[in-house]
Amino acid sequence: MTVLPESIESALDRFLGLRVEEASGDRVVATLQVTPDLHQIAGIVHGGVYATVVETTASLGAGLWLAGDGLPVGMANHTDFLRPVRAGTLRVEATPVERDDATQLWRVDVTDDQGRLVASGRVRLMTLRQGPVAEAGLLRYAEHLPPDRPR
Repeated sequence: MTVLPESIESALDRFLGLRVEEASGDRVVATLQVTPDLHQIAGIVHGGVYATVVETTASLGAGLWLAGDGLPVGMANHTDFLRPVRAGTLRVEATPVERDDATQLWRVDVTDDQGRLVASGRVRLMTLRQGPVAEAGLLRYAEHLPPDRPR
């Protein structure tokens, strides 16, 4: 079950089939059904899929933690691919490593049906507080953010 309004979900998230199960500023959990559409030529999940879900879940958690006081944008995404996957359901879990007013660092682990780590990433995000990109992004988050969320 997706817990977010469609306004936050991107067309890429929908294409991949990423389903957010839990989302807060302290943890994001999502699942992804592996289909042939996600395979690279060797018949395994494309590394770009892992990098995408790593950045998506970290960005979502970072944005929810900011609670409307800025928009997180990725500065770096370092995703390691550890084990090939051809089928099944992937579980993606993002948790913060370090956060301050200017940047956040999130770790994201992707596991397979057997609970084995198949990819792991770290995403560094910076906080935009003004300008057209921040304003457009904050409008998308607005209906999901609690007005008085303490940090």
